[in-house]
Amino acid sequence: MVTIKYIADKLGVSVTTVSRVLNGKAKEYRISEKTANAILKLAKELNYTPNPIAKSLRERKTNTIGLVIPDISNPFFASIAQNIENEARKFGYTIMLCDSGEETNQEAELIKILINRRVDGFIICPVGISSEHLGVIFKKKIPIVIVDRYFRELNCSYVVSDNYRGAYDAVNYLIGCGHRVIGCVQGLIGTSVNSDRVQGYKDALIHNGIEVDRTLITGDSFGEKNGYIATKLLLNRERKPTAILALSNLISLGALKAIKEEGLSVPQDISIISFDDQPYCEYLSPPMTMIAQQKAEMGEIAVKLLINQIGSKENSYDKGNTVHKIVIPTRLVIRKSVSIIS
Repeated sequence: MVTIKYIADKLGVSVTTVSRVLNGKAKEYRISEKTANAILKLAKELNYTPNPIAKSLRERKTNTIGLVIPDISNPFFASIAQNIENEARKFGYTIMLCDSGEETNQEAELIKILINRRVDGFIICPVGISSEHLGVIFKKKIPIVIVDRYFRELNCSYVVSDNYRGAYDAVNYLIGCGHRVIGCVQGLIGTSVNSDRVQGYKDALIHNGIEVDRTLITGDSFGEKNGYIATKLLLNRERKPTAILALSNLISLGALKAIKEEGLSVPQDISIISFDDQPYCEYLSPPMTMIAQQKAEMGEIAVKLLINQIGSKENSYDKGNTVHKIVIPTRLVIRKSVSIIS
């Protein structure tokens, strides 16, 4: 492997001189044009490439971002990760992707591993129940941006969807279609995402003069199995809902399975709206009405916020520094999974 020392020995100059030229600092250190050109020419002829490990040790940077997400099998988080990776590449950063499996303990372990790998910053889609394990990031003053689920008690930048408005608009649409008994299959209780969506569901009912029936709110995770079980319970109530709001795309898949097993049809027998619009939703039978989140924008903004922190050596949680709380609007995509009740 060609090294800086090899080039220096060949040309009879110092290692420092070669390093400065190859790092574009020849003029800054008043290195002659003749010497600089000779170094660049030989480096090109020898196909010299810098050692990334040595460079990172010198600059105390690895140009890597640690990305921790709850579930890579979830199309929503897979899309978020892809958009973050694409945006990071534009800035010369690579992503170290880790899947916490919706487990806080696993998330904590992954954070420790990434710190030991000397990542320059973190983008985390946290499991969302407790933020205590994130303290090590703040203690070490490593830049961090949180995406999707946030913690109100943490003074750090985040990028999230307007989950409250998304749920509110969906329920308001169902009510406008004549539905009054609307079930809500929720996700992981205690997360900001779930709390905001459930509150939007409740407020839409209240603002339309409909009493909130808490027994219509069921479920405890964002997974498909929860969607299946919770929907089974709703469909076997004495007072069955005419519509269901599923608080994630995986929940809606479980709900559809339960609806089919009960011998019911969408939307003739029961209507359904789900969060997290995915490409397959328009190909379902019938195509499903969804609450779309701007995943590309979420990923792009998160990367730019983090790069700014890294570049300015500004950690947003330090006193006096700017904390960016970005809330991105959702959009109700109306298809054919909701019936009109006269």
